[in-house]
Formats: sequence, C-alpha cells, structure tokens
Amino acid sequence: MTDSERSAENNPIAKRGGGAPASRGRTTIADGVVEKIAGMAARDVDGVHAMGSGFSRTLGAVRDRVPGGGSKAGVTRGVKAEVGEVQTALDLEIVVDYGVSIADVAGAVRENVITAVERMTGLEVVEVNIAVSDVKLPDDEDEEPESRLQ
Repeated sequence: MTDSERSAENNPIAKRGGGAPASRGRTTIADGVVEKIAGMAARDVDGVHAMGSGFSRTLGAVRDRVPGGGSKAGVTRGVKAEVGEVQTALDLEIVVDYGVSIADVAGAVRENVITAVERMTGLEVVEVNIAVSDVKLPDDEDEEPESRLQ
C-alpha cells in the first residue's frame, strides 16, 4: 500500500472522494443580504443622521406605521447593491448631521461598510459610492408625516 493510499484510508473526507467540504457546492448571496449589512454598518458611523432621500425616509416612516409594513425596508433604505459571484459594488445615500466633515463621514462610512461586507460575506467590495442627499440641521424636526387619524 502506498503512502497516499494509507493517507486516503485514514482521512474520512478523502474516502468520500469529494475533497474539502468547502469545495463541495456553491454559496450565493442575495443583493438584499449585502444591502442589510451595508445599511447597518453605515448607520454605525457617527455623523450619519439617516439613510436615503427625504422622500424615501417619509415613505418609510409611513410604511413603518403599517403593521407588517416595513421593518425590513428601514435597514436597506438608501442602499443599493450589485452582487456578483466574488465581488460587490454598493451605492449609498446618506443624510449627515450639521457640523461634521462630510469627507470624514463619507470615508468612515466607506471603511466601515467595506470591512463589514467583506468580513461577513467573503465578497470583494470593488466600490462604495456615497451620495450625501441632505444635512440635518440642529433645529430641524425629524421628518415624520402627520397622521390624519386622531
């Protein structure tokens, strides 16, 4: 018996003939999964007040009030991902707090999102585009539509 035959005999993985378990099959990651991870990572950065445009936040606030309406949508609001087999690209729309350095906040968001997405998914993040759609002024009230119900 040769050394390789002995080694195959003592290795249960080799006996099954499939190689390492990680190489048996394919893992796909949905765009929405990457969007959730990126949305959570972006919100963790100081200076990010909200995600998405004013309209999408207003619409989201209405949706959140409807039972079963939108708790999942809130996490991905302002995030769009394109996911390939080994790479992903992201577009984020953020609202920053007044007085912060937009360049610093955008850099921190980019770094946090890349780190979180690559660590959790194993995908290479090739780009993170950030659009700052608004600045939250200190005297601005949070935009929530008035309820017509009393």
